[in-house]
Amino acid sequence: MIRDDTEALRTAAALAEEFRPGASGRDARRELPRAELDRLTATGLLAVTVPAAHGGADVSAATLAEVFRLLASADASLAQIPQSHFAYVNVLRQQGSPEQQAFFFAEVLAGRRFGNAQSEAGTKHLQDIRTRLVRGEDGSYLLTGVKHYSTGALFADWIPVLARAEDDLLHVAYVPADAPGLTVTDDWDGMGQRTTASGTVELADVAVPAAHVVPHHLTFTGPQLHGALAQLLHTAIDAGIAAGALAEAAEFVRTRSRPWFESGYDTAAEDPLLIQRFGELDLRRRAADALLATAARAVDAARADLDDDSAAEASIAVAAAKAYAGSAALEIADALFEVSGTRAALDSLNLHRHWRDARTHTLHDPARWKIQHLGRYVLNGTRPPRHGLL
Repeated sequence: MIRDDTEALRTAAALAEEFRPGASGRDARRELPRAELDRLTATGLLAVTVPAAHGGADVSAATLAEVFRLLASADASLAQIPQSHFAYVNVLRQQGSPEQQAFFFAEVLAGRRFGNAQSEAGTKHLQDIRTRLVRGEDGSYLLTGVKHYSTGALFADWIPVLARAEDDLLHVAYVPADAPGLTVTDDWDGMGQRTTASGTVELADVAVPAAHVVPHHLTFTGPQLHGALAQLLHTAIDAGIAAGALAEAAEFVRTRSRPWFESGYDTAAEDPLLIQRFGELDLRRRAADALLATAARAVDAARADLDDDSAAEASIAVAAAKAYAGSAALEIADALFEVSGTRAALDSLNLHRHWRDARTHTLHDPARWKIQHLGRYVLNGTRPPRHGLL
């Protein structure tokens, strides 16, 4: 059991150092990090957002963001797996009944993991959710649909499923991973984040008691931080990828790169042109980290005094941080080869995993729309929409 923010940060830093040495090999072999995820779970880190009233540490958004940044700097795939876990703990915080909160928070404190079955392929757009909850005469539901990009589902004890009820409103059904009619297929073949097992979840008339269904649509009827918190964790993953790529580039240049013959120096690390480039890249990394921290503080401030204005400020701060951190991760992961030289391109070194992870993760939702909302907010004072992705 982790007791407070300080312990959460200390635990995350230690785990990052523990997971870092094996990250490249796991990616290259597509070796799913079951042991590492079990280790992460055993520390209690996945329970740190459980409210204090239910026995949790209830850490700040700033602490949670830094936890994810640290883990992603070591292994971006491993950091991505619990992102949905925390998002769906937050769903329970917002709309779970007292009985649902008591039950599911106890599950999280006992080391149970939440996965995710949210996105669907082949639909009109992201929010065209066709998975259905049909209520029976006894009040329970049958759940039917197919989900893709289900990060965390393969490793989960409970799989939260986003679905529409007969009134077409969004609900989240918390389904045991071993429920009859539920199938999880490890068919993820993305070029990056290879070990997230973000595959397919199929649901064929899965029985769900009413006690396990949460009215998610109510979250968006007033000021909310669901989207801001979820996007904050995605931002932290991008910032972590940037930090990990820069650290590996620096180590490679110090220990393996040869100096360019025109530089006149004995080592590549003395080359003033390389020094300049590393300085530029570190500015990008520092700016991403600073925007992440600013966004996290905005989320914490809004949580303490939530209204339309504070929720908008939090969403805008997170949108800015996410747009910047994504581009920083891509630039630094690409520049790794620029500063390291030809040898860095050897497939056996697997240095390209940073770029592959960044490119894959930044496709989650388009930065261009975040920048649109920034422009509308600063120019016309238009608050961002309440759709859960800001």
